[in-house]
Amino acid sequence: MATSQGRDTSGTSTLPPGYAALHSSFRWQVPQHFNMAQACSRRWAEAPGATKRIVICAYSTSAESIFYSYSQLQEQANRLSHVLAARGVQRGDRVGIVLPQRFETAVAYMAVMQMGAVAMPLSMLFGPEALEFRLQDSEAVVAICDAGSLPALAGVRHTCPQLRAVVGVGLAGADAALLSGPLDAAWEAALRASPDTFEPVNTLAEEPAVLIYTSGTTGNPKGALIPHRALIGNLSGFVASQNWFGFDGKTNQRSNAVFWSPADWAWTGGLMDALLPTLYFGRPIVAYHGRFSPQTALELMRDCGVTHTFLFPTALKAMMKAYPGAGGAKGKTVRQQFKLKLDAIMSAGEAVGDAVFGYCEKQLGVKPNEMFGQTEMNYIVGNCNLRYPSKPGSMGMGYPGHRVAVIDEAGNECPVGVPGDVALNRLDVHGQPDPIFFLGYWKNPKATDAKFTGDWCRTGDLAVRDADGYLWYQGRSDDVFKAAGYRIGPGEIENCLVKHPAVINAAVVPKPDAERGALVKAYVVIAPDFVAACAGNSSATAQFHAQLTVELQAHVKGQLAPYEYPKEIEFVDALPMTTTGKVQRRVLRLQEEARYAATRA
Repeated sequence: MATSQGRDTSGTSTLPPGYAALHSSFRWQVPQHFNMAQACSRRWAEAPGATKRIVICAYSTSAESIFYSYSQLQEQANRLSHVLAARGVQRGDRVGIVLPQRFETAVAYMAVMQMGAVAMPLSMLFGPEALEFRLQDSEAVVAICDAGSLPALAGVRHTCPQLRAVVGVGLAGADAALLSGPLDAAWEAALRASPDTFEPVNTLAEEPAVLIYTSGTTGNPKGALIPHRALIGNLSGFVASQNWFGFDGKTNQRSNAVFWSPADWAWTGGLMDALLPTLYFGRPIVAYHGRFSPQTALELMRDCGVTHTFLFPTALKAMMKAYPGAGGAKGKTVRQQFKLKLDAIMSAGEAVGDAVFGYCEKQLGVKPNEMFGQTEMNYIVGNCNLRYPSKPGSMGMGYPGHRVAVIDEAGNECPVGVPGDVALNRLDVHGQPDPIFFLGYWKNPKATDAKFTGDWCRTGDLAVRDADGYLWYQGRSDDVFKAAGYRIGPGEIENCLVKHPAVINAAVVPKPDAERGALVKAYVVIAPDFVAACAGNSSATAQFHAQLTVELQAHVKGQLAPYEYPKEIEFVDALPMTTTGKVQRRVLRLQEEARYAATRA
């Protein structure tokens, strides 16, 4: 990592001067006592103008948006804290929050955390089985939900004996009838009957604030216990990836910064990369509970004056295909067409790739800042085009305060160009503890220990470091494979495929092969305009697929190494995705293995 001399610790690369200066001068300032709710809500509610300072803009495509102030946020949080305390919630207890992007969701987080309790985000997309596991494993005592999540929650209450109460938000009469038991409450009535002041718990920065369960791609999901101090650890990456968000007047950033992301507030990307850091800086965030579409996203950003956003690569790819922008010197860009005010775009979850990078720069008017992190230690690597140049397709470098390296199996730093595991050291570049780390996996010390090699915390994601210090994503360790003796990273091939106008998304996995071990296979989603050309005609569709297969293979051969082109292409309507916008290559890989086993039976 960077030193005051501007070179990494291995002495093999020279880092950009601006980047080196940021690292050499940056130091963490973590107080002994710190509470996320105090930092994100109460301090703004107690500041002058709190009744006029907007915190949430609830956006609707069919009606006027509703605006809520920081004063309202804190008042409602105080009332909810009393409601929860009356139902036995104490310091350290887990409270499930099963809500979409809405004002009440922000209220719930603030109310739980200012009590010293632990907020447990739960996705609205979870079915009964997923909810049951997390509620049981966490031993949650209360759950807060709305009508959309109530049926699934009601179905598992009898198997969650420690769940003493359910608080329902915005429930109609029929929905409210599903609630049972003397400890249950309807949000609106319960809050009206509660005091609007509350004495917060003076938590230690080291105390747990949030329990977020990982996606569980292998085995049961693990609960990552996040301390209050982790928000401080997040801030350097958030500020940098959003081109110095929160420091108005010191850059070209507007004073009326507005944030929005389609990322669910129940996930790390929505909670720690969007909601909480935006509130930390006292800015407004847009809440929209609806299905993502390129048109809705662009209209929302136009109508709400969004200046900063976090958009998954899959969302940007969809926008790129739906709104490519006009060509020629006089043609309008997408930014001009929708009158966008974007100052920064952060993207994470998958590699951005140079095709999407170019689209953002030319059509949206902003170079995207790619970011990389995990639930356990979020916002650790990325770009900041305002302070140091990004390289299209690169993950970037460690954000200020974080000592990041690419390491081998023994925990040694890999030379330039050699793939290894992206890892974060417990200590920063000055030898001080990095506040971003999670406390450990809930009730799973063995898994916590396995995450570390000495002081290095492994991410399980592979990358190579170039001579300038930039990291280049190679895929999850279980996504990279060998075909005919060659090491294949799917990201580069997928990025190449998406550059073709007929491809809206792609995933590359190994197809088992008796002779070569594996073949490169691509699953491809065709752009709607190309699908429409042969819709309803099976013969024409088959012929089109055959022609497109040859064309795509030649397309990859012309840009990448000969061994990287997909030997087989399967066209699908959609790729399996996680709720956080990542392609589930593992699902496709297991599918290929099952097909191969069936042919050998």
